[in-house]
Amino acid sequence: MKVRVVEYKREWPGLYLDEAEKIKNILKDELVNIYHIGSTSVENLKAKPIIDIMVVVKGITKVDNHNKEFESLGYEPKGEYGMIGRRYFRKGLENRTHQIHIFESSNSNDIERHLAVRDYLREHPDYAIEYGELKSKLAIMFPSDIEAYCDGKDEFVKELERKALDWYKNK
Repeated sequence: MKVRVVEYKREWPGLYLDEAEKIKNILKDELVNIYHIGSTSVENLKAKPIIDIMVVVKGITKVDNHNKEFESLGYEPKGEYGMIGRRYFRKGLENRTHQIHIFESSNSNDIERHLAVRDYLREHPDYAIEYGELKSKLAIMFPSDIEAYCDGKDEFVKELERKALDWYKNK
């Protein structure tokens, strides 16, 4: 997969809202909440042009009953995909457009972590710019090596998560 980081696009929130409606229609009463997360949810933050959606449901195992419906929207169900208690779906293989991360409402740690990082970057634009510059630099250095790209931002992301969670819990 080619690593591409682009300038913020004003259409990203609308792309999220369109997809969120489709997800709501699939999960119906199982849905607790749905959020636009990740870099595309932060205005003016450079990002890989992939809309990250976090869905909170009542029961995580019930999500598996809807795999065919997600497939009909172009999603590939990947199960937990390396994170216990999550259901992960991706849309588009080489040209990925959306990713869905589904958590059970009782999984407050992962839910809080995603929201804390998003909100922290929204409230700290200088930090968001620094993060965007790092991602741009790494995308240029490792255009066809997603692992090296991720490794390059790992330390920054861990520090971001730590700062964001402290800030989120104390605001």
